[in-house]
Amino acid sequence: MSFIKENLNIAKLHLDRLKKAKKEIIENNLVDNLDIDNFETVKTIDTFVYRFIKLQDYLGQKLFRRFLDEIGELVENMSFLDVLDKLERLEIINNYQRWIEARKLRNKLTHEYPDELEEMKEELKEALNFVEDFETTISNIESYLKRKGII
Repeated sequence: MSFIKENLNIAKLHLDRLKKAKKEIIENNLVDNLDIDNFETVKTIDTFVYRFIKLQDYLGQKLFRRFLDEIGELVENMSFLDVLDKLERLEIINNYQRWIEARKLRNKLTHEYPDELEEMKEELKEALNFVEDFETTISNIESYLKRKGII
């Protein structure tokens, strides 16, 4: 199996687990009724946050660069902004600024402050909304590689 195919499979695994945690959060309305003293709620939210961070990191550090390398578009020492700009021009992502926001959100989600419950709720809602972007991006990469006969 090629490295890019393996990278796609890993990204899909993280995405699948992220979507399952999202579904549980939505079905149980855990954000609006956020109870940080309820262990089951915290466990579900923590799972979602962990998978969000894991997938966001994996895409940014592995899949995006591997994809650009596979199609001959990766330049040595390319900054993350340059990677995002290239992905936007290739129509893999819709808006590189949204991915910058996801990175900032990722950093916010790593900090938990019980006295800032409303802020935590907003960050979770934003992260829940971003799951679709992850899914679309992974699908776009896979479709592009198939069109070019790489996978």
